[in-house]
Amino acid sequence: MSKAAHTTRETGQQAEDSAITWLERQGLVLLQRNFRTPGRGGGEIDLIMRSADGTLVFVEVRHRANAVHGGAAASITHGKRRRIILAARHYLMQLRREPVCRFDAMVCDGPLPEQGGQWQWLQAAFDAS
Repeated sequence: MSKAAHTTRETGQQAEDSAITWLERQGLVLLQRNFRTPGRGGGEIDLIMRSADGTLVFVEVRHRANAVHGGAAASITHGKRRRIILAARHYLMQLRREPVCRFDAMVCDGPLPEQGGQWQWLQAAFDAS
């Protein structure tokens, strides 16, 4: 594995750790992290959480060092949303009954909050339609 790939993975894990801490302070409970569909070409959900009202929240965490190429929010492309929705449907098939769900995004451009930056919580950032 190259040093750059290792650093990118570590940075992503740090961003997810930071987002979990932030969301838990808002009352959400972590159910699962890095849920992946089986096989190639599937999807991944960074965080699956439950809100205080029981809503199942699928969270995409995006951190960018700067907004030069459109920033963290712009990096959630149509294809990325499609793969997240695919993974969410796969996750929901495992449940006995489907709860109310939504797709949120946690985005940060610049340093993470622990280094002086700020999360932006985009609730219902997109839907499954």
